[in-house]
Amino acid sequence: MGQFAVIGLGRFGSAASLELMKLGHSVLGVDTDGKTVDKYVDELTHAVIADVTDKHALEELDLGNYDVVLVAIGSDLQASLLCVVHLKGLGVKNIWVKATSHSQHLILSKLGVTRIVHPEEEMGIRVAQLLSYPMVNDYISMGNGEFVVEIDVGEQLHEVSVGSFLQSSASTVHVLLVKRKSEITVHPGPEFVLNTKDIVVLLGQLAALKALAPKLA
Repeated sequence: MGQFAVIGLGRFGSAASLELMKLGHSVLGVDTDGKTVDKYVDELTHAVIADVTDKHALEELDLGNYDVVLVAIGSDLQASLLCVVHLKGLGVKNIWVKATSHSQHLILSKLGVTRIVHPEEEMGIRVAQLLSYPMVNDYISMGNGEFVVEIDVGEQLHEVSVGSFLQSSASTVHVLLVKRKSEITVHPGPEFVLNTKDIVVLLGQLAALKALAPKLA
């Protein structure tokens, strides 16, 4: 179980906090607004009111002991940047920050934060990908152009073997598992026959996965 601190409990920060809780982690939620903190006091491990632009207030939270501090402050650019500066000054090593503009991204990159998150941009890209490939339930970028994707098997792949489905892309796309109702087959061989409503998880380069898309349409 990890320990996370989320500074700013607006829509983005609260959603991240609640999802971390669902995943079994410990979450400290921090916000300047008392009503917002009261809303989540029973849903998070800890929820506190603090002026995150005050270095002493941040110091009292002992944020250096958390695995990651996520600065999810929304439209107040000055508060977000000042908070990050104080966190860096306190020696917090793993800082993720929500950015809403190119200028903020530029400043954050100079401050040396661990990761800069662009929620609207990243979600827009994700939605576009899912709209382009509606057969894809979900996907995860593994870096270096590789993705893990989850697809539903439709009628066009009913009773088609894994080997026939992959064909020329067999060396660059791998079937990690097939889920059929409550049964899961890990690394099915080329002779494994797919059925409608199976769920298949693939790993491969984006170009190779795109080449398979016509078979899924």
